[in-house]
Amino acid sequence: MSTEPREHREYDELRGEGWTRLLAAARRRLERTGGVLDGDIGLARPSEAERRTVIGITGRYRPETAQRLAVPLRDLDGYLHDRYGTGLLTTLGRLHGPLRDRPAERADEDARREQALKSAHSSRLAGEGWFAAWLERIAADGTLTRLVRRGDAPLLDAAVRVLERLPGDRNRFPGDQERPRAHPTGLLPLPVLAEWATGDTKALVPGTPLEQLVLRALAQRGGDSSAVPRERAGRRALWESAGAIADDLASQVLVLNIGAEGDTVVCDWLRDAADFGIPFRLTLHQLATDPVVPAARTIFVCENPAVLRAAAGELEDTGAALVCTEGVPSAACHKLLGDAVGAGARLHWRADFDWAGLRITADAVARHGARPWRMTAADYTAALSKGESTPLAGPPAASPWDPELARAMEESGSTVMEERLLPALLSDLIRT
Repeated sequence: MSTEPREHREYDELRGEGWTRLLAAARRRLERTGGVLDGDIGLARPSEAERRTVIGITGRYRPETAQRLAVPLRDLDGYLHDRYGTGLLTTLGRLHGPLRDRPAERADEDARREQALKSAHSSRLAGEGWFAAWLERIAADGTLTRLVRRGDAPLLDAAVRVLERLPGDRNRFPGDQERPRAHPTGLLPLPVLAEWATGDTKALVPGTPLEQLVLRALAQRGGDSSAVPRERAGRRALWESAGAIADDLASQVLVLNIGAEGDTVVCDWLRDAADFGIPFRLTLHQLATDPVVPAARTIFVCENPAVLRAAAGELEDTGAALVCTEGVPSAACHKLLGDAVGAGARLHWRADFDWAGLRITADAVARHGARPWRMTAADYTAALSKGESTPLAGPPAASPWDPELARAMEESGSTVMEERLLPALLSDLIRT
């Protein structure tokens, strides 16, 4: 004897071929409308069993040639009530579980979205253009909706707290507790920042949804809202631009012929490397714990390791002091060059002729008083004629030191990597 409840056995007919699609369509319609028994549901290309079922429900004959059969929901509800003593809503619930009320779910979801945005807009950062643009983007592209649906809406508040507490933020709440102890460089380690803002030291480890939210905001603040960098170096640079540091051992700077003043171990290493013209890497940890003052009074700065490699190979120890940023300058790079400028050194700085290169150079001019090195419109035009180039990508940037450069680049739409200027750069690096 079957142990299935009697009321369930009574519905066996409704699990057959003639009813399956019809009841599924009814469930979808009722969930979409919040259970309103108005209108029809339809079956396209009905089977013979479905045709007979519809005839039985409506009491109207339907020919075998019919390609679509419509059934009023109220007719279906009345049929089930007469036959089983339960209307459509109750029958569907007993067969396959309670129906969802999608209009109510959408209303609740919209309310939670609005509450999350309202809370975020209450931040003192709300007056910043980049902050408002960040909120607008995550609301428009579905990010906030996904957070709400996963039950992760509080992450938006957490992201706002992180942004408010970044060392580079000038709008920190006056009532905040005393800032935690920073790194010797003045940067705030990410675990310390995470603990301070969220109570969890691992909340900002790479790959977490919170880290992604904050980095999107930092990219927006930096003027590039296209995407968060995938590579570790790019993400590290975003954190460092805001005064936070992910890893003071991973933050490095590549140098050549950078002598040093002082009696520390790191200074000895730099002098030995310069004596033999050997490229050397310095970490932020070394620069913070064993301060280095470069001996060179003139330092050239390039973006690509190929330039430094060529200088080491052709000029060896006879070349001028050279620092390579390897893309966006790291905190270690800024620390070394900032200390050098503080000691009286003069920087000659260049980068690739692309929009990122212009931003890097403009920042160096503003931050360190650097002089652009072969970064004029004439240099760009001459190099452009010497080979094929890839198209410029990303948001345009200005070249305040030579406005014609940005205009020439926008007109041509082409990048020029600094390796194309290598002969001229090496001639500049020969010590006089």
